[in-house]
Amino acid sequence: MDSGAFALTKEVSDRLHDLIARDEALEAGRFRGEGTETATPSVYLGIHGRHTPPATEPGGANLRDLYAAGLAELATIDTIHGQAVGYFLFAALQQFYFDGNRRTGRAMMNGQLLTHGFDGISVPAAARAEFNAAMVEFYRTRDASPMFALMPTFGPTDR
Repeated sequence: MDSGAFALTKEVSDRLHDLIARDEALEAGRFRGEGTETATPSVYLGIHGRHTPPATEPGGANLRDLYAAGLAELATIDTIHGQAVGYFLFAALQQFYFDGNRRTGRAMMNGQLLTHGFDGISVPAAARAEFNAAMVEFYRTRDASPMFALMPTFGPTDR
């Protein structure tokens, strides 16, 4: 990232996360387990309980391996929009960091879009409830289809 180039990589994600969550997340800029903390966080889903991501393991190798496998899978998606939204959903589901995962995932999603000449995606305040409800369903069901249908309403589609 020193060259100014953007890429869907752990290095870029870690740097963005450090900027986004520096004063609120445990061990900002590091995947869970890469530092000294070993707790596994969860995402509160209201009446639907909690989403618990993969465990935090000392050293964080499990999350780095999961991340690498996810990036390889995302590379098989044939549209930039699909890769970008897919990245956001992947990051939100796996919770690589202790906090700030959705914000970091959105920054990475928009970096992918902007790098390829598309406008970024921003969820308008008026659509926040709809977006949050769709995210809860994604966490519960792991079905990304509704999110892939919803996200273009907030931003670009492939030309």
